[in-house]
Amino acid sequence: MKTIFAATALAAGLAFGAAPALAQEGTVTGAAGGAVTGAIVGGPVGAAVGGVAGAIVGTVVAPPVEVREYVVQQPAPVQPVIIEQPVEVGVVLPPPVVVYEVPEQPQYQYAYVNGQYLIIDAGSRQVIEIVN
Repeated sequence: MKTIFAATALAAGLAFGAAPALAQEGTVTGAAGGAVTGAIVGGPVGAAVGGVAGAIVGTVVAPPVEVREYVVQQPAPVQPVIIEQPVEVGVVLPPPVVVYEVPEQPQYQYAYVNGQYLIIDAGSRQVIEIVN
């Protein structure tokens, strides 16, 4: 019983202490997915712990200002790329979409899709920011 209480207290402390500092769009998705998985595996306590873990893991870290500044200075491609799926943070771009490297920032790439500049995670092709 003490272990369950400690796990619940830890989850609550992390949820109310760490989550606001990490608030991003990915947090909501990560928390929801973690809570569902945790509930299936461990019931109510699993849902609480899974939700906090999912929120922390699912959080998208905003790229540095230098990356945004570089991306918005680039000219739009001559051949615009249009895809049918909605483009939002967290979406993984399909392979046909051309992505470009950001100099001196190998973990980031960018693309110009549906009339918007997107900052992409180089390892996963996941959209991490839509630059307006």
